[in-house]
Amino acid sequence: MNQREPDTEKSGTKTSGATTSGAETSGATTSGAETSGTEESGVGNVPDPKKSDGKTRITILVALAANIVIAVAKAIGGLISGSPALLSEAAHSVADSVNEVFLLTALHRSRRPADRRHPFGYGKERYFWSLLAAVGIFVMGGCFSFYQGYHALVTDDGESPSGYTAGLIVLGVALAAEGSSLLRALHQLRKQKGSAKDPAVRTVVAEDATAVLGVLLAMAGMVLHLVTGEVAWEAGASFGIGLLLVFVAYRLGAEARVQLVGESVDPELRGRIASLLDAQPEIDNVAQLLTMRLGLDSALIAARIDLVPGLDSEEIELICVRIKRSVAGTWPEADHVFLDITEAPPETQETSQNSRAPQPSRTSRTGGT
Repeated sequence: MNQREPDTEKSGTKTSGATTSGAETSGATTSGAETSGTEESGVGNVPDPKKSDGKTRITILVALAANIVIAVAKAIGGLISGSPALLSEAAHSVADSVNEVFLLTALHRSRRPADRRHPFGYGKERYFWSLLAAVGIFVMGGCFSFYQGYHALVTDDGESPSGYTAGLIVLGVALAAEGSSLLRALHQLRKQKGSAKDPAVRTVVAEDATAVLGVLLAMAGMVLHLVTGEVAWEAGASFGIGLLLVFVAYRLGAEARVQLVGESVDPELRGRIASLLDAQPEIDNVAQLLTMRLGLDSALIAARIDLVPGLDSEEIELICVRIKRSVAGTWPEADHVFLDITEAPPETQETSQNSRAPQPSRTSRTGGT
């Protein structure tokens, strides 16, 4: 039976069986005992956040420098030649440059420590700024490309071959620069553990890959326009660049939305945590296990568990401390762990080896440290 014992209040932890009402664990903070998740065993198995952010920052800065230079060159070349495809690519590079600024902001703001207003930290800032980057690609890149394609079809102004030659040279330089930036991003993606989950790295890879394809489309449109004299080829290249940017913006936005809404940890990690809980001798039944990603290397774990009978309040609290330390020590990203101690439903009690005596009504004790 659940009975509240006022004499078991410790360090702001209200234990009713084993309770922390509204308490939060960062790593595993329990009754004055605190493990940050980075102080337990297993931390060596995950990349150092500061080191990984430093590499990501370099990747973004390389892409930013390349895009600024390329945007200026494309704009000048586009104005000289009057090429709509080249002007579309200039807009694309401007959009990418703005997005790199968004990503740098995400790196800085997502690592701010938790505070009273945001007790779970600022990890989701990374996904918010990635969402803004996707909007930037759509508006500044995709929409302007569609406009340039339409404008080319309705005006069909004559462009000089000499201007197009300069434009093709600019695109050739842009292709080399964008390709170098893409190789840098792919190198980090391949070598750095966990970078595939980083929205900043994924956004840079998507932008650079799209930029390479966009340059190739622009070059093809310009060459076909010069050879055939039909502006439709170049207008088609602008529409193609616009469609490519809209598709990439949609994919990046959809990924950011999933994380902002609240996504569970991957099924493999969830299964391992469930197995660890099931293996505890004091746990009779794991009634429910809820997880949610709070950031790139932060997760919330909430479990509703039924303990074996015969445990007093002090024992339950100590068991919760040990279990939470075990979870946070094994998986450092599980830095917010909550346990809700609750009695199993009657049907579970009847079939369990260690079932309690039947109770007139279901009562619950919430546990968390």
